[in-house]
Amino acid sequence: MVRVPWSTLSTIRVRLIAALAAALLPVLILGALQSAIGFQREGRELRQNLGFAAERSAATARARMESADVLLQTLAPGAVGFQCAQRLAQVASRIPGYLNLIRFDRLGRVVCAAGPVPADAARLQRAWFRQLAGGDDFAVTRDPGSTYADEPAVLTAARATAADGAFDGAFAAVVSLSSLQPHTNDPTLPKGAEVGLVDRTGRYITTTDATAFPRLPEDWRAKVEARGALVWYGQDSGKRRRVYSAAPVVGDDVYVVLSAQSPGLISWARLNPLTGIVFPLLTFLLALVAVSVVTERVVVRWIAYLQRIAALYARGRLSVRPVQAEQMPPEIRDLAETLEDMADAIVGRDASLRDSLAQKDALMREIHHRVKNNLQVISSLLNMQQRALADPAARSAMSDTRQRITALALVYRALYQGPDLKRVDLRPFLEELTAQLISGETVRGHAVRTELTVDPLVIDPDRLAPLALFAVEAITNAQKHAFAERGGLLTLTFRVRGEEAELEIRDDGEPGEGALASSGVGRTLMTAFARQLRGRAELVRNSDGGVTARLVFPTPSAEPAPRATRRNRAAA
Repeated sequence: MVRVPWSTLSTIRVRLIAALAAALLPVLILGALQSAIGFQREGRELRQNLGFAAERSAATARARMESADVLLQTLAPGAVGFQCAQRLAQVASRIPGYLNLIRFDRLGRVVCAAGPVPADAARLQRAWFRQLAGGDDFAVTRDPGSTYADEPAVLTAARATAADGAFDGAFAAVVSLSSLQPHTNDPTLPKGAEVGLVDRTGRYITTTDATAFPRLPEDWRAKVEARGALVWYGQDSGKRRRVYSAAPVVGDDVYVVLSAQSPGLISWARLNPLTGIVFPLLTFLLALVAVSVVTERVVVRWIAYLQRIAALYARGRLSVRPVQAEQMPPEIRDLAETLEDMADAIVGRDASLRDSLAQKDALMREIHHRVKNNLQVISSLLNMQQRALADPAARSAMSDTRQRITALALVYRALYQGPDLKRVDLRPFLEELTAQLISGETVRGHAVRTELTVDPLVIDPDRLAPLALFAVEAITNAQKHAFAERGGLLTLTFRVRGEEAELEIRDDGEPGEGALASSGVGRTLMTAFARQLRGRAELVRNSDGGVTARLVFPTPSAEPAPRATRRNRAAA
């Protein structure tokens, strides 16, 4: 799962869009509810309209049957005699839907007809004929006993009476079922409706589209008889949802069935694009887009612009100014002006700090210079005192002290002459210190050659002073014991090996008995300087027969900070 950072979710654009979405959500929900209500209302109206249409179609068919009764009653007296068949044929051709007009006598024999009539020896026993003979004035049947037409039809018959009122046969009309079926272009029917006629067994007699009609429900006839019309939902052969209605046309023999498409909510919304759900949804989306665009153009891009300006300020480019501030909204323009004022204040404060730092730097260099001069004065006084002494031991002690003071003076000179008051480059310092110590004693002794190998390292004064004093003690020790009788080679090596640094000073002379003594001022000072550097010191013979003085201490750049310092940094 991809996790979106909280900073991305809490931007101005996202918050404004979320606020607008929350404000418009009730409108969207209301539109969806209205659409659902509209869909239900339209479905209810569709069922009602289809039921009414089925009842109207059945009523129209019954009216047509009743009009057939009137027609038969009107034609009955003249449906005998000369040119009877010709007159009936003219009437049948002029009235749509009538396939045949027939006059029967009281025995069921054909007296005359507009068209051919099938022979039926049992006509006298047919239910419809016996119904008329029994006194009924009108009879309608879907099954007259013989096939009176080449297409589905119903037989309507009117009772004929003699002058004395006795039964005198029947006058029958064969009416096409298709003429009783409503037309699909009837404006009272729903759009896209299909029409069909079924018999009492549920078998379809005729349909406008056979695929639009499924099997009828099991108890459909009982519900039609109880309610006058029946409306239900079903699926056609294409698995499309449709609504159906049924009503009786000819008694309980023929029924009209109407079928109309019943769309679902999605298809209904697609067919009704200007409904209550589309407009709120479009308004919702357009509002979100508008807020996003306006936020980007009015707020976000100016904030991004000020962020770039602030980033330049963070890199020290305080001369940059937000020149496009005039195009910003007033609130953001005030922020830009505040940012500009802050930059001006920082520039002024930086100038003041630089002046103060320059004064402090000059003062510190002057102090170091004065300390160096004072140490040189002390060294000169000691030198004068040394020349006045006659005791060799005293002169040697005075010389050692003067060399230590000279080393300290050299430290202060390196500080005030260097580019940084807090750091000193170790290589030139050791070169100058060695040269000064060797040259000072060469005029009174034998010539000494030097070889220096120093790795680059920048060191602070707190470590430089004990390191320099250790070198003074080691070089002085070599001059006293190795080079007293003859000259030789003095090798100074400084190596940085990861977390440790090593200073090694070796000679190739012949040391005396006291060269490796563990006591004495020089050896004590060397041990003290090593402890001050949190390192270790050793004095051993080397392969050349001389003495090697070695100092190993933590490299300043790799040495961990003291515990108090680390705690303070963590708190900061």
